[in-house]
Order: sequence, then C-alpha cells, then structure tokens
Amino acid sequence: MANANSFLIAANDEHGQNPPTVGKRTPTMPYIDQSFYENEFNRPAKYYFLIACLRTGFNVFDVKPELQDLSISARVTRTNRRRPTCVVTYAYNAIGNGNTFNNTFGQQVFYGAESRYASQSRLLAYDVTAGLNQATDRRNLGIGRLSNIGMLSSVNCPAVLAECGFMTNFEEAKLMIDPDFQKECGNGGCIGVCNEFEVDYVTEISYRQLPTIRRGNRGKQVQFLQCYLNLYGETLDVDGVFGANTQTAVQKFQRQNNLLVDGIVGQNTWWTLLMQRPLPLLKRGSTGVYVRYAQQKLTSKLYLADDVDGIFGPNTLQATKAFQQENGLAPDGIIGPLTWAKLSVIGGGRSL
Repeated sequence: MANANSFLIAANDEHGQNPPTVGKRTPTMPYIDQSFYENEFNRPAKYYFLIACLRTGFNVFDVKPELQDLSISARVTRTNRRRPTCVVTYAYNAIGNGNTFNNTFGQQVFYGAESRYASQSRLLAYDVTAGLNQATDRRNLGIGRLSNIGMLSSVNCPAVLAECGFMTNFEEAKLMIDPDFQKECGNGGCIGVCNEFEVDYVTEISYRQLPTIRRGNRGKQVQFLQCYLNLYGETLDVDGVFGANTQTAVQKFQRQNNLLVDGIVGQNTWWTLLMQRPLPLLKRGSTGVYVRYAQQKLTSKLYLADDVDGIFGPNTLQATKAFQQENGLAPDGIIGPLTWAKLSVIGGGRSL
C-alpha cells in the first residue's frame, strides 16, 4: 500500500452560510417553518472529510475556511497555488423549482468534462461514489460529467464534486443537518480517496492516541485540532500552526465546555473535541458540544426551530419534551440513555 504522507488532499465546500448563498436552500421545512441552507451540510461534511484524511495520514489543504461564499476564481487560485494531488468538493443537489419537495433522491459524484485531468477525475469519481455508498448506504446514482464548473475544470489536478443528496427531497433535506450523516459523507469521501491512491483507511482515532499540544506546536495534530474547532463554528486557517488565533479558539472551546481554560489541548480537551462516548446526561442548563449535537439531531428531526448554540435553554427543553412525547418516552426534558438511543439514530423524525 502507498504512504498517505505522499499525497496532498484538498477539500472545498460549495457556497456559504454567513451570509447564506441566495437560493441554495431547502423548501420551507414543516413544523419548524425555516429552510436549511446548503452550506450547513457542505461545510461540516468537508471538515469530517479532512478529519478522516488527517487521521489516515494524508496531508490536507482546506480551500475555504471562511463562512461566507467565495468566488470560484479565488477558490481555483488557492487550489492551484498549493498543487494538491486531488480536490474533493462537497455539495447538495436540487431539482425542480426549489419551493416544493419531490421524489428525486440519491447521491452522485461529478467530474469536469473539459478538465485536463478528466480521465483521472473520472476514476476518482468512481472511487468516491463507491466510498460514499459504503459509508452511507444511500441510493447510488453513479457518476456524471459537468461543464463550466471551475472547481472541476480549472484546477490543476483531478477533481470531483460529491452531491450527497437532494435538498428538494424531504427525507434527504432533513439529513443535511444530521451531524452523523455529515460524518458518514466525510468518511465516505476519504474511503474513496484511499481506494484511488491505494492507502489504508483509518476508521477512527482515540483521544488517547493524540499528544498534548499547545501554542508553538506545528503539524498534522494541530490541523486535526483546527478542523474540529472549525466544525464547531470557528474559521481558522487549517495551517498546522498553533498560533494566537488557535489558542484563543481553544480557550473559548474550553470555557464553553466547562474545561480548564489554559489553551492547552490535553486528554480532557481532546475527549470533548472528539465527543467520545458514552454520551452524557443533558438537561436544562447544560452547555457544550454534546448539547450542540443534541440540538442538531432535534433540528434534523424537525423538533427544534432555534439556533444551534450549545446551550440547553427553554426552546431545547420544549423540543426535547416533544420528541420524547412522540417517541414513546417519558417527557421529562432530560436527555439520558433512552432518549439518546432514539435521538442518535440517523434520519427519521417528523413526516411530511
């Protein structure tokens, strides 16, 4: 097998979410009376992909750490400047007028028809499609060719666009916000890249395997940290340099999760960043990434119409009770083992 350290894998997320790219959204979701924006899936799926690539041993490049949208020309320039081995873009598809749901669903991976690397991109598309199918078990629509897509045709490397579902399909629209589905899609992309370059895929990594890092450290462990912090809302350059911005983000994360605020990433901070199991009991007043995860699951199942802020407030309490009531659980508003067992399932939730 090949050495993952010999490759530089770039990752890109289509569109933006602050502000949201106009028109790139689901129809209005019932029960919560709001739309999900495409980048609310694309960005976290991209970071799960980068996390999977890093734990496997690849070198990585994050094309767009910003929350706002970025021009295609700027993305292409950034990508070509780094000369990656390949680039994978995460996206979510749509069909129809965008205002109503329909029955079209499934995943498809595209490559650029005009690319100088079309033949290599086609092979990469096959592998990423297979990886997504292995990780998610969603309907596989195969591969396709697209024209005039800059991140496919103008980059100087093999490139693919992974459309992981349809925003205009009700069930797949709900999956967009499900962090476990986002992770599956990120992992699936990495499995595909591993197959393409004949690298052994690393399924998971324990917090015990990660070193204590602090300001001044450099390397892949710092990139791993930066990807997790960006997954939770930061906009750090994934440059592998533990500088002032990364330290500030670590301290903020520690404060939000009731950890010792020292800016040093040791076992307790790694444990929380990686959201190691078992899942804790949560109730009104709880804070941190586990609350954030519960809020994402409640939103994806259409019980919570509120910001995902990691604070278990009155709206999260009300949503939890409604979920429990409708799923045969005691509606006490406390998220314990029985509630976690039903809440952590991928998909499901309220029906159309």
